Amino acid sequence: MKKVKGKSLKDNPNFGTIIALILLVVIVSILNSNFLQVSNLMNLLRQLIINGFIALGMTCVILTGGIDLSVGSTLAFTSAIFASLLNNGLNSILAILVAVIIGGGLGFINGMFITKSKLEPFIVTLATMTIYRGATLVFTKGRPIPGPRDNFIFAFLGRGKVFGIPFQVIMFAIIFVILMVILSKTSFGRKVYAIGGNEKASFISGIKIDKVKSMVYTISGVLATISGLVLTSRLNSAQPTAGSAYEMDAIAAVVLGGTSMTGGSGSLVGTLIGILILGVLNNGLNLLGVSSFYQQIVKGVVILIAVLIDRKRNK
Repeated sequence: MKKVKGKSLKDNPNFGTIIALILLVVIVSILNSNFLQVSNLMNLLRQLIINGFIALGMTCVILTGGIDLSVGSTLAFTSAIFASLLNNGLNSILAILVAVIIGGGLGFINGMFITKSKLEPFIVTLATMTIYRGATLVFTKGRPIPGPRDNFIFAFLGRGKVFGIPFQVIMFAIIFVILMVILSKTSFGRKVYAIGGNEKASFISGIKIDKVKSMVYTISGVLATISGLVLTSRLNSAQPTAGSAYEMDAIAAVVLGGTSMTGGSGSLVGTLIGILILGVLNNGLNLLGVSSFYQQIVKGVVILIAVLIDRKRNK
């Protein structure tokens, strides 16, 4: 009888990033003992969740071979709408639904322009990033919109806890599982991977490429909005500059997690590891008192390394 060889841990596509995460945690823990304190770990979770929602949506987009640079602007615009609706007395649940629908609509507009105009996703979302940001500044007149006082649901979104666990973490976990099931167990998920792997072959096989692409950009818009709602609750105000450069953090997390920038390969688990790496890195630099100016340099280097790794992986 032939001996069946089982797969080793090294065969796991996320093996390298898992090791990198473990090493980073060990190094930061040695350099600052406060890192492993429960209060800091809870703060770390809250910080990385904001980028986490966006990165999940970005993963779906990048898997099709696309990119969405407008997520930060979408976050800012829908947050401003959300805060304004609450201040005008609209029911909290309805305000959330309106904001999510608008965010999904902005994402859908991206998808429609990309599929109908046949322009590169980079160009389209770069344009809509500027348009949505401009619309936010016009709507807010460049001033923050304060959150409503004594609104339980609004406060609970970003500051509430369930059995000691931040509600936003629970919400992230639920969305993560739902997207995992969609991408791995449904025909839609298989189409997402197929389009990223070979768009021409996908078209020949009968996949409605325009429909799938429009859906992934809609998902990206919805998740950017959810991130904005949580951030607005945490800050107790909607900032017109909120979400600036968030798209870069999300792209870095996705690529660090092993998703190919050309599409067709990658996973949400890998993205989660990438989110954790960036979160630990940012938190560690803050604990060590590193200037925010230098943190930008470090983040840029990490993004560059991630892209180089992706290019080498593709080769």
